[in-house]
Amino acid sequence: MAFTSLSVDIYLPAMPKMHLELQGNIELTITGFLIGFAIGQLIWGPISDRIGRRIPLMVGMILFVIGAIGCALSETMTQIVFWRVFQALGACTGPMIARAMIRDLYTQTRAAQMLSTLVIIMAIAPIAGPLIGGQMIVYTSWHAIFWLLAIIGTIMLFSVYFLPETLPFDKRSTGSLKHIFVNYAQLLQNQTFMRYALCVTFYYVGAYAFITGSPFIYISYYGIAEQYYGWLFGLNILGVMGLSFVNRKWVGKYGIRFLLSISTKVAMLAGLLLAVLVYFDIGGIYSIIILVFVIFSMNGIIAACATAGALDSVGKIAGSASALIGSLQYGSGILSSFLLAFFHDNTPWTMVWIMALAVLFSALIILKQPHRSL
Repeated sequence: MAFTSLSVDIYLPAMPKMHLELQGNIELTITGFLIGFAIGQLIWGPISDRIGRRIPLMVGMILFVIGAIGCALSETMTQIVFWRVFQALGACTGPMIARAMIRDLYTQTRAAQMLSTLVIIMAIAPIAGPLIGGQMIVYTSWHAIFWLLAIIGTIMLFSVYFLPETLPFDKRSTGSLKHIFVNYAQLLQNQTFMRYALCVTFYYVGAYAFITGSPFIYISYYGIAEQYYGWLFGLNILGVMGLSFVNRKWVGKYGIRFLLSISTKVAMLAGLLLAVLVYFDIGGIYSIIILVFVIFSMNGIIAACATAGALDSVGKIAGSASALIGSLQYGSGILSSFLLAFFHDNTPWTMVWIMALAVLFSALIILKQPHRSL
C-alpha cells in the first residue's frame, strides 16, 4: 500500500537539487510516475481478477526494482522520466491489489476498518521517506535515493512470496481479457461507484498539489533546510494516522456516509480559509502548515470510507474497480503537477488555490447527493 507514497515522497527534499543538475522541469518526474501508475492499474486490475492477486504483485515488484535502478543510473531529465514511468508500471500493483485483497476478504464496514488500519501502517512511509531523503541529500547524491528504493523493492519481492492468495478460483473472472476490460465501461456507468471514486479523486488533486509544490514552497520560497523539510511533511501524516485510528471505531458507529460528509466539509472549509489567508498574506508559512495539516488529516477518513463504499457497490469485479479508483486517485496528481507547472508564479498561491478548489469539489460531490443514493 505504501509504494506510491514511498516512491514519490522519499526524493521530495532532493527535487530542488535535481532541478539544478538535470536542467529541466523536475515536476515531470512525478507526472511521469503518475501517468505510468494510472495506466498500469487499468491493465493489472482485470488481470488480477482473472489469475489472482499474488502473481501480478510479484511481477510488479520486479518491474519496480528495474525502474528504480534505471532512475539511479539516469543522467538526463528524459532518462529519469522514462524510468519513472517504467517504475510506476510495477509500483501500481501494490496499492491496487492491496485494496482488492481487502475487498476479497471483507464487506463494507469491516473493509473500511481494515483500510484504516492499513493507512495507519503505510503512513510510516510518507513520514520516513522525506526524513530519509532529506538526510541522504545532505551527505550523498540523489542517485543514492533511487538505489535505496531498488533495495526496498527487492525486500518487498521476497516478502510477497509469503503472502497468501485471497482470490479463490471459483471467484475469478472467466471471460477473455478483452471482455474483462468492458468492466470499466460498466463501472463508469455505476453512479454510486463514481460518486465515491470522484470524491476521493478530487481530494487527491489537492493532496498532490501540496506534495508536488511543497518542496519549492518550503525549501526555496520560505528557506527551510532540506533536512528539516521531512519533519514538516511528516507532521501532516501524523494527522492522517490519528484520524485513521479513530476512523476504525467511528465507521462502525456512524457509518461511512456520515463520516464522509463531515470530513469533506472540514477539508473544504480549511482549504477555503487557506486560500483567503495566503491571498492576503496573513500568517505566512504558519497558516500553510496549520491548515494543510487539517486538510491532510481528513485523508484518514476520506480515502478509507470512499474506497470501501465504492468497492462495496461493484460485486465480483473488485480488481477492476480498485484499479479504476487507483487510476483516478493517483492520476489526479497529473492534473495537479500540470496546473502547478502551467500557472507557476514562484509563490505559494498557485499550490493553494489548486488545493482549495480540489477539496471544494470533493465536498460538493458528496454534499449535493442524497444519502440514499450513496
